[in-house]
Amino acid sequence: MFGLEKKPDEPFEFDLEADLHKDPAKAKELAKAVEERMAELKSLLRQGAETDDFDEYGVLLHAYAALQRVLKRVTHTKK
Repeated sequence: MFGLEKKPDEPFEFDLEADLHKDPAKAKELAKAVEERMAELKSLLRQGAETDDFDEYGVLLHAYAALQRVLKRVTHTKK
C-alpha cells in the first residue's frame, strides 16, 4: 500500500516481445514483411487512391511505422 508493495523482479514484457526474444528469425521475418507492406502502401498513396481509401491507407501506414519502431526496439534490446 502506498508504494510499499513488492516490485516485480523482472520488467513487464508483452506477448509479442517474449515471442520475438525467443525466436529472432521470426522477428527478422516480421520486419521484412512490414517493410514490404509499407512500400506497397506508399506506392498506393503516391498513385493517388480514392479519398476514402487514401485516409485508410494513411492510417495503415502509420500503424506499420509504429510496429516497425517496436520491432527495432525489441530486437536491439538484450534480455
